[in-house]
Amino acid sequence: MADIYAACGGRAVYGDVVELTPEVEKMRGLVSCHPLGGWKMCWEEAVTPWDLGQPTPILLNLLQAGSIPTGRTLVPGCGSGYDVIALAGPDQYVIGLDISDIALSRARQLASKSPTGNYCTFLKEDFFDWNPKELFDLIFDYTFFVAIDPKMRPAWARRMSELLKPDGELMTLMFPIDDHVGGPPHKTSVADYEAVLCPLGFQAVLIEDNDLAFGRRKGKEKLGRWKKTSAKPSPQ
Repeated sequence: MADIYAACGGRAVYGDVVELTPEVEKMRGLVSCHPLGGWKMCWEEAVTPWDLGQPTPILLNLLQAGSIPTGRTLVPGCGSGYDVIALAGPDQYVIGLDISDIALSRARQLASKSPTGNYCTFLKEDFFDWNPKELFDLIFDYTFFVAIDPKMRPAWARRMSELLKPDGELMTLMFPIDDHVGGPPHKTSVADYEAVLCPLGFQAVLIEDNDLAFGRRKGKEKLGRWKKTSAKPSPQ
């Protein structure tokens, strides 16, 4: 990746040419050199290029339209907690998971200042090992799928299936949809999600372009809404 970056004069070749900032390059270095603690180090060194500094625009739009399921909700890899707090309310208790103490501290501070702060909580847990006592009506994933090693995607799908109620919904913002090399974020496509979710009995009830994608993410992001079907999952 460093050779590609240098050869392009400080830019990296993706599907088309997309800027690879020094912050993204540093994030990739930390995560690749420190597989067990790289994400924590990113927070410690304030290298968080994925952090929008606000709730995800399309999430706010869906909330305003009343088209998000209520009930018990999970946001894995919640970071600063903007989306958790935006989702939280009297009919929606939201749990945000992260492995960084710094991220969780920021999220709790934000929640303490929010009128919906009593309807959410933040836990330091590993998504792949965590075993809550209750299942979820809704799980929202944005950039968590592309942050993990692509080899872990089948495990990601199994955990989603295990944590979601039979009639629950998995909502995914799929980004970046392109052909770039390396990661994180790792490239993705609708087919990548289908490959791991469909064998477990999930079916896409909606796939559409996210016209409210933030900044440079526009044109490289889709919204996916998934439900479990009654069909027996395929063995993996």
